[in-house]
Amino acid sequence: MNNIIELKNLSKSFVEKKNVKVLKNINYKFKLGKIYSLMGPSGSGKSTLLNIISLIDRPSFGLIKFQNNSIDFNKNQENDLFRANNIGIIYQQDNLLPDFTALENVYLACLAAGNNKEDAQKKAKNILKKVGLSNRLEHYPNELSGGEKQRVAISRALVNEPKIILADEPTGSLDKKTSNEIFKLLKKQINSNRLIIFATHNRFLANKSDCLLEMVDGNIKSTNVRV
Repeated sequence: MNNIIELKNLSKSFVEKKNVKVLKNINYKFKLGKIYSLMGPSGSGKSTLLNIISLIDRPSFGLIKFQNNSIDFNKNQENDLFRANNIGIIYQQDNLLPDFTALENVYLACLAAGNNKEDAQKKAKNILKKVGLSNRLEHYPNELSGGEKQRVAISRALVNEPKIILADEPTGSLDKKTSNEIFKLLKKQINSNRLIIFATHNRFLANKSDCLLEMVDGNIKSTNVRV
């Protein structure tokens, strides 16, 4: 079996003035070699689900397994290292460090995964070259276009060769042409040993995925799977 992520009775509640259940008993298995799109209205739980899969947040109930191994959300240091080596995260806002160059933004992610400085710099240069930014290595985020900044963000997510790539509205702040270019770049990253899940409001892009998942009221209500 090539299941890499399994969600079992996954639920998440936020307690403020009242108990708000954002995710409701989700059961789903994600397979390697596929790109999944996650659609749904604002507040349907897309970002919350991605945050839990990325181990940034924890569920209120239920569990998550990576390759049949259950995650213990109390082991923060262990989970941080697992994330650094196995999960690449891309946000709608690129979240680049403004005082660091494109190369340094990617290089730091490589260091966080335990690489030495020489290897980290080499890997960062190589991945930025692959996404067409070899002439922007020493540019700071404020010197880059929106599309270029997102390419840096994608490079940062890919530099440690993760099996899992999570993208939360990666084209949400980009124009149509740039959105299509970024999606094509993302889709090129899929292989038999990698899974991509991206949340989006863009149905045109969602329909290009292998599996379109519709989130409604905290659960996956329907799936459109193309094998």
